[in-house]
Amino acid sequence: MDKKEKVLKKLDELNIHYKLIDHPAVYTIDAMDELHLNKNGHIVKNLFLKNSNSKKHYLVVLKGDKKANLKSIKSQINSTALSFASEERLEKHLGLSKGSVTPLGIINDEEHLVNIVLDEDLKKEEIIGVHPNVNTSTVFISYNDLIKFINSFGNEIFYVNI
Repeated sequence: MDKKEKVLKKLDELNIHYKLIDHPAVYTIDAMDELHLNKNGHIVKNLFLKNSNSKKHYLVVLKGDKKANLKSIKSQINSTALSFASEERLEKHLGLSKGSVTPLGIINDEEHLVNIVLDEDLKKEEIIGVHPNVNTSTVFISYNDLIKFINSFGNEIFYVNI
C-alpha cells in the first residue's frame, strides 16, 4: 500500500469525509496557491522542527498566509530553542520527504514522538487542505476531523498563537 492509500484507508476507517484532488507535484505554499485549490478549503503550511538538543520534534501547522516566529512558538510550548529539522529526521520520524510535510504524516510515527503544534486560528477554518503524505494530491477535511485523526494516534497537541 502506498503512502496516499494508507492515509485514505485510515480516513475511511475513522469515518472522516474528505475530498481528494490530484495535482502536479508542489514543494511550497506558493506553488500550492498557483493551483487555486483554496476554493475547496484553507491550505495549511507545515513546518517540521526540533528542539535544541534534538530530542523533541514538532510539526507546526499554520495558516498558509502566516509566517512562524520560532521564538514565540518556543515560549508558548515551553521548549528549548527550535530550528528546522533535517530531511533525514523528517523521513525517520514521519516517513515523509520535503514538499510532502503534513499532519497526516503522524500515521507513520509509530512511537508517537512528534508533537503537533496547531495555530489557534485554524479553529476558525471549517475545511482545511493537507497533503495525504504525497505532494501530488491534497485532501480537504474539516478541522475537527483533523483533530480526530491526530487523536487516533495519541500524539500530543499544542495550540499556539502565530
